[in-house]
Amino acid sequence: MPRPEDALARGVPRDAGAVPGAAPRPAETWLRIVQVHDRISHRVDSALHTQHDLSLTGFEVLRRLTESPGERTSMGQLAEAVGLSRAGVTSTVNRLVAQGLVLRERGGEDRRLLHARLTPAGRQRVVQAAGTHDDLVAHLLALLGDDASLVTDALARVSAATRTRR
Repeated sequence: MPRPEDALARGVPRDAGAVPGAAPRPAETWLRIVQVHDRISHRVDSALHTQHDLSLTGFEVLRRLTESPGERTSMGQLAEAVGLSRAGVTSTVNRLVAQGLVLRERGGEDRRLLHARLTPAGRQRVVQAAGTHDDLVAHLLALLGDDASLVTDALARVSAATRTRR
């Protein structure tokens, strides 16, 4: 004798992967991650340029410097912290130096090492820009609603698994 729930399940696939959209293909997930990153980055970069004469990359460099001991770090550590190549971080730091927001210094013990150090003007600019950055990012990510923790945890696992080991 058939059970009543069997009648309700008739025609419903038992495998969620058989339901369109229930289990997205990896290519679709990747596309969404890239789209969201690109679109949020573009919006935040535009707001930072307009309101603070600062690129998103420049902001990230300044923010990392504020978090570094003595508001100073090596160019290599800075590149790794913001996810740029050494050439990319050098270019960004060059622009920040030209704006008077960062100074370049030689390392203490190893004079070959080049460090970036935040200036008082850089500290002031990053404090001002942080409100714009953080408010806009929070507003956009609020669209995740109740899924924010789930998405954050999932992306943290992927990030940890793909982190470069030295």
